[in-house]
Amino acid sequence: MYRNVRSYDLKYTDVDAYDNIKLSSLLSFLEESACLSAAELGFGYDDLMPKNLGFILVNVFIKLERNIHLNDKLTIHTWPLKPSFAIFLRDSELYVGNEKVGVATARWCMIDTSSFSVRPSSAFFKPEDFDNYNTERSVNFSDWKIPAQESGKKVCSHRVAFSDYDHYFHVNNTRYADFCMDVFSVDELKDKALSSVQISYVKQCKENEIIDFYRVETADGFTVIEGRVDGELRVQTRIKFD
Repeated sequence: MYRNVRSYDLKYTDVDAYDNIKLSSLLSFLEESACLSAAELGFGYDDLMPKNLGFILVNVFIKLERNIHLNDKLTIHTWPLKPSFAIFLRDSELYVGNEKVGVATARWCMIDTSSFSVRPSSAFFKPEDFDNYNTERSVNFSDWKIPAQESGKKVCSHRVAFSDYDHYFHVNNTRYADFCMDVFSVDELKDKALSSVQISYVKQCKENEIIDFYRVETADGFTVIEGRVDGELRVQTRIKFD
C-alpha cells in the first residue's frame, strides 16, 4: 500500500539545548513529508492554489518511544486516509535506522484560500480518487478534544510578527510549538524525553496580536498549555515528558 518515505538529517538548528529534536523541527519534518506526499498524489500546493484551495492543520498527535538526537537520520513514512466530509486524516511512522521511534496522526481541513471557509472533499476530489489509499493506521487515536482549562498560570506572551507567517498569511503550525515550549524553563527539561504531545489549532492568529500562554499541570501527569488572545482560546497543547 502507498507510503511516502523521506529521510531527514538532524542538524544543529533542528535540536534544542540538550541535542534533542525540537518539537517545532519535528512538526516541520512531518509537514514537509505531508506536502511531498500530497504533491505525489496530485493534491499538492501547486495543484490546489489555482483553484483557490489549500490545506490547514487542525490537530496533531505524536507519540515517541525515545528522544531523537542530533546527527540521527529521521525517516518518516506517511500516507493519507480516505477523508470524511471535511476532515482529511494523515498518519505517519517515524524511524531512526530500522528502529521505530514514534508515530503520528493529524487532521487537516481543505479551505477556500480567499475566505478561509472549510470546503468538503468533493470540492476537489472524486470518490474514486481514494480507492487505492492505505487503510492502515499508525496509531489508534481519536481523542482529539482537549478540555478547556478553567485555571492556569500565565507564563509568557508573544506578539505575532512577520517571521511567524506562512504563505497563508497566518501563524504556521510549527511556530506555535516553539511558543508553547517556552512555558518550560531550561532546567525543567534537562534529562527529559518527550513522550507524547497533542496540539489543537483552534483559531488563527494574525500580525500584532498578542498571544498569552497559560500552563496547567493535570492529575494524570500531563501539562496543558493554552494560548489566548484577549482571553479567547487560539491554541491548546497537551504534553508529557518521561
